[in-house]
Amino acid sequence: MTAVSGSGPVVFAYDGSELAKHAVDEAGRLLEAGGEALVVTVWQPFDVGFLPAEGREFDAAEIADVRAAAAQTAAAGAALAEAAGFRAQSAEIEKSPTWKGIAELADAQDARLIVLGSHGRSGLAGVLVGSVASAVAAHSRRSVLIVHRES
Repeated sequence: MTAVSGSGPVVFAYDGSELAKHAVDEAGRLLEAGGEALVVTVWQPFDVGFLPAEGREFDAAEIADVRAAAAQTAAAGAALAEAAGFRAQSAEIEKSPTWKGIAELADAQDARLIVLGSHGRSGLAGVLVGSVASAVAAHSRRSVLIVHRES
């Protein structure tokens, strides 16, 4: 699949994890300051797919609660992106699988880059859980920056 160089924002896939925070910081260090960014949190009912911002508690069976928590998580990620030098907005989307939501949003926004962290799952866990970062890189037409854990 050929990569597409878009003119839109950098899309950050943000799940509230420490690795997602690190990916935002790393992109701020590597990319030109002042660029547009869209920070997205992808969610699903029950199998939520993200860590809620500020320890927020919610009922995973209540779609409105999950959506609100995802929006709050995305907004927290956008605040981090602003601190890293981007002009950021946030969004939450319901999509399964997660990688597809990220790739589709990036296409819809004509993203110039997708940034996300890799949790580095391997072995049986990687096969069972899968890797969102690997799937985005494999299926997206956009360039992808995968940030790994600090050693």
